[in-house]
This record gives sequence, C-alpha cells and structure tokens, in this order.
Amino acid sequence: MNNDDNMNNKQKSDIGVPARMSEQELDLVLVKRVQQGDKNAFNLLVKKYQNKIAGLISRYVSNQGDIADVAQEAFIKAYRALPNFRGDSAFYTWLYRIAVNCAKNYLVAQGRKPPANDIDAEDAEFYDCADSMRSNASPENLLLSEEVRAVIFNTIDSLPEDLKTAITLREIEGMSYEEIAVVMDCPVGTVRSRIFRAREAIDNKLNPLIGES
Repeated sequence: MNNDDNMNNKQKSDIGVPARMSEQELDLVLVKRVQQGDKNAFNLLVKKYQNKIAGLISRYVSNQGDIADVAQEAFIKAYRALPNFRGDSAFYTWLYRIAVNCAKNYLVAQGRKPPANDIDAEDAEFYDCADSMRSNASPENLLLSEEVRAVIFNTIDSLPEDLKTAITLREIEGMSYEEIAVVMDCPVGTVRSRIFRAREAIDNKLNPLIGES
C-alpha cells in the first residue's frame, strides 16, 4: 500500500476494481465486501488508513505504544460497526469519528479530561478572536470566548452535509484540500467553495457576537 492512502492502478486491478474508480467509491466497494464476510477487504481498509488514523490519534495521545493501541481499538470498533454502515457519509469521515471517540475515551480512562470540542485541531482563523479575548482575561471576555466556541460548533452542526463534511475534514481533521477532494469525490475547486461557504456561515453567526465585544 502506498503512503498517500490511495491505491495505484495495479493495486486496484489486483482486487478487481476499475483503475479509474475514485477512492471514495473504492472504499464503498471494500465496505460492501466486508459486510458480505470478506475479512481481507477490511485488512485493505486498515492498511489504507492506519497511518492517517494514527496521526489523528497522536493529537490526543502522546505515547507511541498507546497510539497504536487506541488505533487498533478504533479499527476493531469500526469492524464491529460496519454491518450498520449505510454510506450516508464518506467511509473515512465515519472512521475518523470513531477514532476521535476512542482517543477521548482513552483520555478519560487515564483520568484526563478530553477537550469538550476538537477546537485544538482547528486552523487559527477560527479562534483568533477567542485568543484575543483570552489575552484580556476578564470574566466577561472569558464568558464571551466560550460563547464564540459554542456558536462555531453549533453553526457547523447546522450546515448542509456537504459543507459540514468539508469544513470538519479541513478544520478539525486537518486534511489538505486535495485529501478532502479524494474523500468527498469532487474537484479541489468544489472543496474550496464548500469550505468558503461554511466559513462565511460561521462568520455571519459570529459577527453580532464580536461586534458586541
């Protein structure tokens, strides 16, 4: 398996799928095979995404051995849950949510408080306003900072699925535009447009708040 999480044409040929099949379509083919009892298909999904999932978990877990354990747990949970996977979202979007939950459960088991939201993985542009308010750490500004966080995440949750997925993969998962294009099976330009529209929606919700500060 190559390192960029994509299968080359020979690898696709080896498993009997067209060379021009998109990565998202390939994932769905493999998922269907797993649902039909093909364990090797799941092994291919693990090989395809194990490095990316380990990288995601490393944002929460610092010990390398524990990262591997949490990643393994995430894949085990994904395997058990795959019979119920309906393809409402991209497979990787579904998988990374499982991995994040496993990482947070690990923190709880270690007696550490997981982040209430994944704001720590977001681009600076989403919380520059909150950082500036924290630098003036009055009770009023700290309260407003928390309100800003709530507005951001509530707005993301209310977005149409395509905008929500794009902004989540970019700002929370930290994926590149090119990676998001593969996951969502659309051109990079479409990804940029969706992220722009999502950020615009967030800005529109934040402007009244920031204007009051």
